[in-house]
Amino acid sequence: MKPEYRRLRAGARAVMVMGVAALLPACSAIRESRGYIADPLLVDVVRPGLDNQRSVEGALGRPTFVSQFGQPTWYYVSSVTAQRPFTRPRIRQHSVLAVRFDAAGKVIEVERTGVDRVVFLDPDGDKTPTLGRERGFLEDLFGNIGQVGGAGLPGAGGPGGP
Repeated sequence: MKPEYRRLRAGARAVMVMGVAALLPACSAIRESRGYIADPLLVDVVRPGLDNQRSVEGALGRPTFVSQFGQPTWYYVSSVTAQRPFTRPRIRQHSVLAVRFDAAGKVIEVERTGVDRVVFLDPDGDKTPTLGRERGFLEDLFGNIGQVGGAGLPGAGGPGGP
């Protein structure tokens, strides 16, 4: 093979390698932090029996959400996700800090959990199963005729009626 072809092939290989190297960063994952960004030093400051709701709010800020039932609990939720091009985001790190209070507002427990307690749901199909009977197309179309506003019933007469 002639020396000029060898140089041309070597140059083409170099250009191809550089092209592939330039495209590789485009395939890297995009990282995104979601929710509460926890500072480990501040999280370690919260002590059961010593702190109350006001001091926890001063140290950690407002919680992500508060329990609505049962024992008063503040939850600080944070996630770090990564997403490659043309795919759905995947959770890489996940943490929940639960601060439980007694009736007087004093901290009684601080619990940290991670991705091991996360439940991943995989919906099946495009329909949500419900209890009840299946209705056909015609029942859906004509099923309410005569059901609302019949003569002698409350609400009869429609808008502007008697």
